[in-house]
Amino acid sequence: MERVNSTLVTEFILTGIPYPLRLRTFLFVFFLLIYILTQLENLLILITVWVDPQLHAHPMYIFLGVLSIIDTGISTTIGPCLIMNFTLGIKPIPFGGCVTQLYFYHFLGSTQCFLYTLMAYDRYLAICQPLRYPVLMNAKLSTLLVAGAWASGSIHGVIQTTLTFRLPYCGPNQVDYFFCDIPAVLRLACADTTVNQLVTFVDIGVVVASCFSLILLSYIQIIKAILRIRTADGRRRAFSTCGAHVTVVTMYYVPCAFIYLRPETNSPLDGAAALFPTAITPFLNPLIYSLRNQEVKPALRRMIGGPQMKSEV
Repeated sequence: MERVNSTLVTEFILTGIPYPLRLRTFLFVFFLLIYILTQLENLLILITVWVDPQLHAHPMYIFLGVLSIIDTGISTTIGPCLIMNFTLGIKPIPFGGCVTQLYFYHFLGSTQCFLYTLMAYDRYLAICQPLRYPVLMNAKLSTLLVAGAWASGSIHGVIQTTLTFRLPYCGPNQVDYFFCDIPAVLRLACADTTVNQLVTFVDIGVVVASCFSLILLSYIQIIKAILRIRTADGRRRAFSTCGAHVTVVTMYYVPCAFIYLRPETNSPLDGAAALFPTAITPFLNPLIYSLRNQEVKPALRRMIGGPQMKSEV
């Protein structure tokens, strides 16, 4: 009987995020610009890393290129729904579309989590073991690590999506969110969701906690190594490189922990927190991590044929 009832819901209604009606035009233009700039920034970084021989053979820039692909994917998965919220208001999404959106968001999001861990490990090797870095982290190994991150992210996405939509949904179908995500969708299930909530908490908690712990351990060793650098300029450059990574990791982990790793609530702050990993972070990542990099900027100049900028020594 549950199997029959679960087919009654053929679409979900996305209510979007609450906002004052007088700000509708402003928010539409703002998030449309954010979406367009996100696509252009990440595409520019990806092309630069791909075509510049000095970058695409370096593990750090392989990771940056993959990060651009992930940011583009997350923005494409969520951005149109967010933008249409300010034009069409309440928006229906087919059941299959909701399943697909939830899968790709968690697939790409967890892959990004693993990638940030690999980037921290890369910085650890570069700063703490610079002489052995070419052996310990080469292009072939970094490619294998990235493939592992993609595979792990896909498995995570399948688990979360399967657990969420194995439940019957027989009405209501109004999702109080701007996209299909686990906490908002589970509230509509016509069955006990205790097991789902527990598995979601444990699964996401293990991924986040393990990745964050590895990043923290890497940075403990990195800070120790930086403090041993004798020159102020050397310490500044090392901190600058790591500071960008710490910034994007913070923007990723804090909202995710707020949304998924706390008791079940239906707070308006959930939507505001979700804007960071879905819209703001994909837009800021290229600016914070890539475009300020002293090797990426000359590569951009070489690609567009302009005068080269002088890199820091």
